Amino acid sequence: MRKHFIDNIRWGTIILVVIYHVIYMFNGIITEGVIGPITTVRYQDAIQYMLYPWFMVILFIISGMCAKYYLDRHTDKEFIRARTRKLLVPSTIGLFVFGWIQGYFNMAISHAFDSMSGNVPGIAMYPIMALCGTGVLWTVQVMWLCSMLLLLVRKMEKGRLYHLCQKANILVLVLLTVPVWGAAQILNMPIICVYRFGIYGFCFLLGYYVFSHDEVIEQLEKYCIFLLIAAVSLGAVYVNCYFGQNYTVAPGVNSPLAIGFGWAACLAVLGCVKRWGNKTNAFSEYMTKRSFGLYVFHYTTLSATAYVLTKYTHTAPVIVYLLTAIAAFCGGLLLNEIISGIPVIRWCVLGIKKEKKQNVQG
Repeated sequence: MRKHFIDNIRWGTIILVVIYHVIYMFNGIITEGVIGPITTVRYQDAIQYMLYPWFMVILFIISGMCAKYYLDRHTDKEFIRARTRKLLVPSTIGLFVFGWIQGYFNMAISHAFDSMSGNVPGIAMYPIMALCGTGVLWTVQVMWLCSMLLLLVRKMEKGRLYHLCQKANILVLVLLTVPVWGAAQILNMPIICVYRFGIYGFCFLLGYYVFSHDEVIEQLEKYCIFLLIAAVSLGAVYVNCYFGQNYTVAPGVNSPLAIGFGWAACLAVLGCVKRWGNKTNAFSEYMTKRSFGLYVFHYTTLSATAYVLTKYTHTAPVIVYLLTAIAAFCGGLLLNEIISGIPVIRWCVLGIKKEKKQNVQG
């Protein structure tokens, strides 16, 4: 039976990712690689602090959960093929088919072409733009690595760890804050700070071993209101303490407060959505089918619109924010519809191939 709350968390989180990127494009905290502030009003930047500590973590948790459900019905070889097609292909081959467009706008916004003019052969610009177009696809790259790591861990623990984790109660789930904090301190890339292999890999494994148990989710559902209060309270304290600082690097990204808030938010989201959002309707089904495409394409239409509006027009800031958001959502969904209908290209960019429909979460 399909667990609709997982689908709803996934597409709901991706909507928040789009909103985050709209704010991020014009933020006044991390200005490298983005347009930067277009207004002296900066209250909207607080949205970044409220989302960043947890919204990627929750995606890795549910990815780990879905890995468990998929492997219950498929072999390891089928899992490798499916994850490679869905995750690795779009984030490697897809960069050279479509991602170079994102790379162009990333370089234009960063003024990279100004310093490269005449110094780089034209033939070399294409692979450079393709690599610079990785953008949001770093997430699926890391998820693919986590998936391959999972297969190794499964072979070593032979199911014993999975059955042990079934006993986790609410106290254990809350105390997991400590090892999650520990994981956040290791395997962080020094320059490309989004690659946080420690915390994302650990939370992926927690998704597989801990949160894929119905009994564990029922614990979170039972205490979801208390978890939500804790998350909102810790979030308010976190924003108050770190607003104005770079929240993507230490100490803002992996301090005890940041991890405590982020983990409380993840537990609250899992519990609350299971309690009130474990259902589906026409809109949720639409978003479930298109959320990955929205994730892949939204930043291209967002950055292109932001670049054109700020470089060639004198549009009021509030209108720039609005038009950029519309372009991100509508443009991302439109590109998904177009690309998903083109054979071969859809395999390269979205990992889509024609196959029998299956009601298995993965």
